[in-house]
Amino acid sequence: MKKENYKLMVGLLAVVFGVLAGIVTASRIVTAPAGSGARILKLSHSLDSKHPIQMAVLKMQEDLDRISGGKLKLDIYPGAQLGNEREVIEQVQLGAVDICAYSTSSIESFCSIFGVFSMPYIFRDSDHYWKVLNGPIGKSLLDAPYNEKVGLKGLCYFDAGARSFYFSKTPIHKPSDLKGKKIRVINSKVSMSMIKAMGGIPTPLAWGEIYTAMQQGLIDGAENNEPSFFSSRHCEVAKYLSLDEHTRVPDMLFMSKKVWDSLGKEQRGWLKEAAQLASDYERKLWQQKTVEALDKITKMDKPVTIIRPDKKPFQESVQPLLDAKKGTAIGDLIEKIRNF
Repeated sequence: MKKENYKLMVGLLAVVFGVLAGIVTASRIVTAPAGSGARILKLSHSLDSKHPIQMAVLKMQEDLDRISGGKLKLDIYPGAQLGNEREVIEQVQLGAVDICAYSTSSIESFCSIFGVFSMPYIFRDSDHYWKVLNGPIGKSLLDAPYNEKVGLKGLCYFDAGARSFYFSKTPIHKPSDLKGKKIRVINSKVSMSMIKAMGGIPTPLAWGEIYTAMQQGLIDGAENNEPSFFSSRHCEVAKYLSLDEHTRVPDMLFMSKKVWDSLGKEQRGWLKEAAQLASDYERKLWQQKTVEALDKITKMDKPVTIIRPDKKPFQESVQPLLDAKKGTAIGDLIEKIRNF
């Protein structure tokens, strides 16, 4: 290779690597320059830039910087930049990623007690739900993966609303309306058992396939929270939303046990305070998103019909599912939650 060509190739490679480095830097939020003396924690989640959780961790970033006097900072990686949920959780266990935010359902395979949130009708309403999460039961669950030595430490909860049914052609007023209907569920034993108990046919399906499957009649309905129902555009093909609110599955902010153990008492205090402020902020944002979603789906060209059914028949239909958990750790926890 001629000397001139070699120099040209080296120059081109330098440009390429420079561009790539710029892309990587621009794709995340850098909070402290190298050599600043601040300890920087890496936080990952899979949600987009407009999601309430992203807004909440941005607030946490600001609050942590303020509370710690710039001594403890966050780098935030949204949109699954560091990998899918399982990959990131495993990185957090190893201490390669410091903090992550995911649904408690994603943690079930690591810490089985979180399966309690997938059980139907264990919370009376939103107020009871938050009373439990912010009380001694919720705090003990934050510590559960730490105490069970699975490499994680819970920091706070984020609201993800209540899951309800929506259908393309059938208004759902009572469990018998679900009989023989194909209902998309996540690939979870508890979720599938719940649908069967109500008389429906559970149909595990990838999230991205729901719109087309409902449009083509491959499934009759699905279930999720109101903001997701609107943002996914499922409201275009599902014209009946029945607010039965069968489950409330929170998202959580988890930290690496290794990293938590490496922090001093003062640093842990800063982190817990900033996380709780983020939780309170996200809860308000989620409530706003829910109201906005319900308003928008009723003002579409072909508006969605919102049904507020009597929940008692739904609760009665799944009681055998809850009874089957008696005498287990989850069964004991269900009883504590219901009596709280």
